[in-house]
Amino acid sequence: MPTDLPGDWTTEEEESLLTCRIFDVHRARARSPRSGNVHDVYRIITPDWVNVIPLTPDGQVVMVRQFRHGTRALTLEIPGGMVDPGESPAAAAARELLEETGYAGGAVQALGAVEPNPALFENRCHTYLVRDVLRVDEIRNEGAEETSVELHPLTDVPRLIREGAITHALVVAAFHWLSLSEAETPR
Repeated sequence: MPTDLPGDWTTEEEESLLTCRIFDVHRARARSPRSGNVHDVYRIITPDWVNVIPLTPDGQVVMVRQFRHGTRALTLEIPGGMVDPGESPAAAAARELLEETGYAGGAVQALGAVEPNPALFENRCHTYLVRDVLRVDEIRNEGAEETSVELHPLTDVPRLIREGAITHALVVAAFHWLSLSEAETPR
């Protein structure tokens, strides 16, 4: 391991600049361990997120298509969303799966977690796998959520990513977690 690693910055003060429905923007005055200079840095404070890869008994991935305001485009994604206060990420994954798709299934299996963008965000995105999902209810879109459900063979996912049909970075990361999990499973 290199001995010349950068050190931790010291936060001198921090303030909330903006509170939105799903995130807060903070500005901190932080001191550089190298130069000792103080700089303004910005953080986005948001709850942890979850993604869930739902697989039907015949190997279909239950996916959602929805409009994303950041890119102003329809996206093809797996179900996911924010972890509510007091809720575990696994419970949030099962809840989001049911709300966005009307599907539910077996055990909620943790695959891994990533930091969506550690330069700005403090949260983590947890990825789960749920096998043997079946349609048990109607989609429960609430507020500004509007999703439609599509089934795609799991074997088609690499092609969908390569062709640009799946572009959401956290969804690509989720499928990477799944491939790592399958590579570790003895055959």
